[in-house]
Amino acid sequence: MSITETELIERIVATIDAVDGVYAAVPMGLQNSRWLPWNAGSAAVDLGDAVVEIRVVAASLPLRPLLAGLDAAVRPVLAGTAWATARLRIHVVDLHTDAFAGDSDPDHDPGP
Repeated sequence: MSITETELIERIVATIDAVDGVYAAVPMGLQNSRWLPWNAGSAAVDLGDAVVEIRVVAASLPLRPLLAGLDAAVRPVLAGTAWATARLRIHVVDLHTDAFAGDSDPDHDPGP
């Protein structure tokens, strides 16, 4: 049984939602849009022929381990699909204010 693009995008969005510290980046005005007949988070995922692109908002730092965790979570979702060998490109399009909380980056002291 093959998976449709819409189903895969829904699974990727659900995976993003399950990873602490990141949110699917959605266009302004759609963040709390329960009136839409589709998940607004799907606007954060593009399935190309050779590249899967995901746009996220980071709510914690440092970015490198956060994005590595997201990559590790999304790869199994792509397995067994037409995008199993696609390159995964994750774009951090915004930083949430939570990313600047004092305990967000244990390697950084925000000062007094």
